[in-house]
Parts: sequence; C-alpha cells; structure tokens
Amino acid sequence: MDWIGLYPTWYEPGVGSGWVVGIMATIHVLASHTSVGAAILFAYLAVLAYRRNQPQLLDYIRRYGMFLLVFSYVIGSITGPGIWFTTTVASPRGISALIHSFVWKWATEWVFFVIEVVGVYLVVYLAGRVDQRTHMRIAVIFGMASYTTMLIILGILSFMLVPGKEVWFTEGGYLNGFYGANTFAQLAMRTAFMFTMTAVVGGIVAARITDPAFKREISRKLAWLGIVSSLVGAALFQWYIRTLPETAHLVMDNRLPGYFQPAILTVLLGILAYFVMTLISSRTLVVWGASLATVSILLFGLWPEEVARESIRKPWVAGQYVYSNQVIGRDVPGMGIKSEIPRLEAHGFLKTQVFLPDNLRVVTPDNMLKVGESLALTTCSNCHSLSSTGMRPLQNYFGATTSVTEVEAYLRGALSTGATLYMPMIPLKPEEAEALAVFIVNLKQPQAALAHIQHKAALAQARPAASPTLSFQEVR
Repeated sequence: MDWIGLYPTWYEPGVGSGWVVGIMATIHVLASHTSVGAAILFAYLAVLAYRRNQPQLLDYIRRYGMFLLVFSYVIGSITGPGIWFTTTVASPRGISALIHSFVWKWATEWVFFVIEVVGVYLVVYLAGRVDQRTHMRIAVIFGMASYTTMLIILGILSFMLVPGKEVWFTEGGYLNGFYGANTFAQLAMRTAFMFTMTAVVGGIVAARITDPAFKREISRKLAWLGIVSSLVGAALFQWYIRTLPETAHLVMDNRLPGYFQPAILTVLLGILAYFVMTLISSRTLVVWGASLATVSILLFGLWPEEVARESIRKPWVAGQYVYSNQVIGRDVPGMGIKSEIPRLEAHGFLKTQVFLPDNLRVVTPDNMLKVGESLALTTCSNCHSLSSTGMRPLQNYFGATTSVTEVEAYLRGALSTGATLYMPMIPLKPEEAEALAVFIVNLKQPQAALAHIQHKAALAQARPAASPTLSFQEVR
C-alpha cells in the first residue's frame, strides 16, 4: 500500500495554529512594510538633503533609522523566523511546496535582505561621516535592495493563492508560477500601503522634532505621502480584487467575517483624517497620536487584511494543489505531482497515515472518540479550532444538531464529494465519518456522543467475534 506522509499535526488549543501564524504575520507585515517604505523615503530625503543643502533632513534620517533598528529590524528579525517556524509546523507540506518551487528565489531574497540590513546601519551611522556622493549612493542602494525583497516575497505570496499562469500546472517552471496578474496587482497595492505605514510610523519620530519650522516641513511631507498612498492603495485594491480566482470571490462573499469591510473602511477614513489634520497643523502631530494611528493600522487594518488573505486561499494553502489540511488534492504534471485523493478514496485516512498509532487504525467503540479526535486534528485543525475558542470553532458549523447520524451524513456528503468549494475534499470511509462525527458531537454534547458509543458497543457485543486484523507492522 502507498502511504501518505502527512506529518503529525501541530495544534494550539487556545486560539488554533492558524491564529498563531496570523498574529506573527500581522506584526511582521507592519515592521517589514514600514522598513521597505522608509528605505525608499530615506533615499529621497538623502538626495533632497544634499541637493538643497538641508542637513536637518539627514538628522531626521538618523533618528528615523535608529527607531527602525528597533521597531522594524529587531521586531522583524524575531517575527520573521517566527513565521518560518509556525508555518513549518502548522503547514509543512505548504512550506515544502513553496521551497520546491522557489528555493532560488528565496535564496535571492536573503541576499538582498543582507544588503538591506547592512544598508540601514550604513545610512544611519555614516550620515555626515562620508562624502555626500557616497552616502547618497548608499541610501539609494539601501532603498532598491529593500524593495527587491518585497518584490520577491510577494511573488511567492501570490503563488500561495494561485500560480501566475495556468500553464504552470502542465509545464512547471518557476517563472510560470511566479509571475502573474495577481503578483503585480498585489505588489502595486502593497507598495502604496507600505508608504502609508511609513508615513504613520515616521510621525512618531517627527513628533519629537523641536524646531517648529522643520517639524512643519516633515509633517507636511509625511502627510502628503500618507494621503496620496492611501487613496492610490484603495484604488489599486480594486485591481487586486479583479485578479482573484473564482474560489477566492466565493469565500469573500460568504465566509469572511462581518467586520472585515467596515474595519478596512473605518481605518482608511480614520488614517486619512489623521493625515489631513497633521497637514493643516503640525502641532497636532504628537507621539501618542502617531502611536495610536500605528496601533490602529495594526489592529483594524492589517489584522483583517491578513485574515482575509489567509481565508480566500481556501480550500488550498499553496499553488491550488496542496489542500489546507496538507493533502495533495490535484495532479500537477509539470512538477511530477499526483493527487492523493484516489488513495484516500480507496483506503481511507486511517490505513494510509504513517504516523498514526496502530491502535487507532481500526475503529472500535473503545477507541471511536480518540480516532475521531485524530481525524479532526488531521483533516480539520488547520482551519478550525477544536475547542469553543479560537479560529472558526469546529463545533459551531453544524447548527444545533447533536445527532451523530446527521453530522455523519454531512461529512459523507458535502465533504467526501468536494461539494463545498471553500473546504478540502475529504473522502472519509463510513467508519471514519462516524468516528469524526462522534468527536464533533462530543464537543457540543458529550452525553449524546457517549450514548452513540454505548449503542455501538451493544451492537458489537451482539455480533459474532470478528476475524483478527493485521497490525501496521504486519502490513508494512
């Protein structure tokens, strides 16, 4: 028999593994986007400082750069590996798909990231210590290297939603997978909004300027940058929406939380009002106000956006061939990849999982609840919490029913046939569907689950003894 190498599932019971990844990613996006936007802003200000002979602009670069070293580069350097760790244990096959498709792209991104990290130190510490031409070149190289890291990462992020070109499935090739309409639309949209974040965070530093005239100048520059980038980003968001695949639109229409659109619109209008206020009067640019605007972007802008971006990929987690529960759900001839759905339809999950304990491979009344929990961890926990808290609690998706038979009928119907487009196709065997249904009902009404198990045990005792089954080692 061909085994399916699904790795043991990492599950965080409080909020769910998906939210752990989401929290880490949201903080990282704020830090990384701000650093990239600030790098380009520094290049512009450095050129302006030398051409207009305004050394105070270099002083602002130094101050903002020192702030970035903690705000962006330290926080980013912590959350970046945090994303790698959490996504690897939460979605090992998803990360594997990205690495196998773009390993050299990622290596290239790391080269430019090293240039970026070295560049921010050089821009900050060499201002006024080297000649103008050299420092200006360093600032420009720093800005270009920072933006290149964003370009590469966004190509990979777009592939997670949908490969750049349909021909990638049949021919492979990283260029076919990397470049597509969604790649450029997302790059343009994020480019605009990264300047919004740069302007907001830059206000924290500008608010401490003591020279009223210089503070007014910086305040106006940041305000105009924020206003233009916010409006352009909102327009580019419509382009981005038009490049999404059909399944993504289905999820957006039916599965996104109700607070998504109001949160995005509210934070956009609030940030615009903030920029207009600081444009009119630099006195309104204070540390606590800029800090509050930064936190607002994080909580009411980036968090809903990251939740939406993760949600609209469903039922896939990478390249529209790796399901969110790690099962390969589609043939990819260009990469020599075969769908695992036929094997699951033929043998089921319990007989094909390498890491499943032997005592859970055959469903009995004694282990039914434990088998159901194992199946829920394997097939559901990447998207659903298995408790009453966290992301999309599984028990909330079956209405008020506490009937094992009714839940089992749904599992063997919509899920096993793939009729629910935003959920993976999960071809459960009858005994697997029953065990999973018992576990789901147990989350809502333990007495009903126990009654079903006792009924199955009574039926088993009334039947003749079954013939012995082979163990995992004997089959292997």
